[in-house]
Amino acid sequence: MTPRAVLEAVLFVAEAPVPIEELAEVLELPLTKVTEELDALAADLAGRDSGLVLRQTGGGWRLYSHPDAFEFLERFASTAGAKRLSAAALEVLAVIAYRQPVSRGQVAEIRGVDSESSIHTLERLGLIEESARLPGPGNPAVYRTTALFLEKLGVNRLEELPPLADHVPPAEVMEALEETFRPGR
Repeated sequence: MTPRAVLEAVLFVAEAPVPIEELAEVLELPLTKVTEELDALAADLAGRDSGLVLRQTGGGWRLYSHPDAFEFLERFASTAGAKRLSAAALEVLAVIAYRQPVSRGQVAEIRGVDSESSIHTLERLGLIEESARLPGPGNPAVYRTTALFLEKLGVNRLEELPPLADHVPPAEVMEALEETFRPGR
């Protein structure tokens, strides 16, 4: 079996990005050769119109579904066998991703509702983790995203997340919304 075929097999079964050093150890090849083989594998996948792409992310290498397969994966995700995060869990995840480290109380304040259930779900799925305890009454936990979160998003660092400003309505829209919620209206 060729090194490229071995890389493809290893990356296919890997549950997380695999560091190049680990791949080199498995193949018993120098890092430069493994880099060449990874580049060749990425080119092979692109050249044969594969449903997979090879990307470097989360401190290693991993196979991902091709972006052009999105429509079909979306259909698959709506089937009974596919699992999804709730809208509430996605909101909590976004708050934690952009405001970390953040406490459960701060998440609830931002969202305006209790978020304990969503936080437990995200912890159980390994997307967030407790990063510290704040001093003071009750020593509340503060949360941050995990390497798995970065991996699932296909980024290496939090700085690669899209700017939040791109998703905030213009000031005049915000003022109009706030006006409708003022007392006496």
